[in-house]
Amino acid sequence: MTVDPLVTTEWLAGQIDAADLVVFDATKFLPGENKDGAEEFARAHIPGAHFFDIDAVADPDTPLPHMVPSPGRFERLMGKLGVSNASRVVFYDQKGIASAPRGWWLMGLFGHEGAVVLDGGLPKWMREGRPVEAGLPKPPAPATFRASFRATRLRGIGDMLAGTDDLILDARPAGRFAGSAPEPRPGLPSGHIPGSRNVPSASLLHPDGTMLDPAALRAAFAVVGADGARSVVTSCGSGITATILSLGLLRAGLPQGAVYDGSWTEWAGRPDTVKETD
Repeated sequence: MTVDPLVTTEWLAGQIDAADLVVFDATKFLPGENKDGAEEFARAHIPGAHFFDIDAVADPDTPLPHMVPSPGRFERLMGKLGVSNASRVVFYDQKGIASAPRGWWLMGLFGHEGAVVLDGGLPKWMREGRPVEAGLPKPPAPATFRASFRATRLRGIGDMLAGTDDLILDARPAGRFAGSAPEPRPGLPSGHIPGSRNVPSASLLHPDGTMLDPAALRAAFAVVGADGARSVVTSCGSGITATILSLGLLRAGLPQGAVYDGSWTEWAGRPDTVKETD
């Protein structure tokens, strides 16, 4: 039986004081949005939450944005954030479901299955009149986290250049995928990896920022041939909204596959890759 990787605001409200629960705001705004996730967190966040900085929980030794860190770095950062292997972890963001799945996916990549995403995020929480806090919380009590890296959930540029039989699903908006709309990162051409198929992450969400139900997700993925018969690699601009597709696949009862971490930022920025437009 597939465990739903989403939890409701009602569930979180009932569990929020549990000693083993860790809540993170994992908001990451796109270049050009002119907002800072940490600053917005300080203005309003779910009580007891801490900020999960996607740019910090990353490899500091690459020019590419927020690439997967080493297991040792991930262990150290999670311990500093108060996460142990026994913790239940809830990720949310300030848009609904946008960047929170990146935190959820990282936890699973490093072997921790006790992570979920808050369906509808902070907007739904606040629409329902639930309490929020302002300011910065006290640092959490340090914990010990031990990683069990799952390499099959990750793809690098070498894997992609070598060719793959995987079905590549790109989460970017249709215009960027087709090459008719600009990328948010200056100087980066739009377009897509040859053979990839477009599943805009927004198409998996209701207008209120909550995710479609499992049956609707299965139908959406079936349109592009993702029915469980073929392994899937998800991609996007820089490895964040790709994880919305991974989350949706799992919620649909399908294998979540792997994430191409460098995504279009890496692929389009290299001279030795083929870029397609429609």
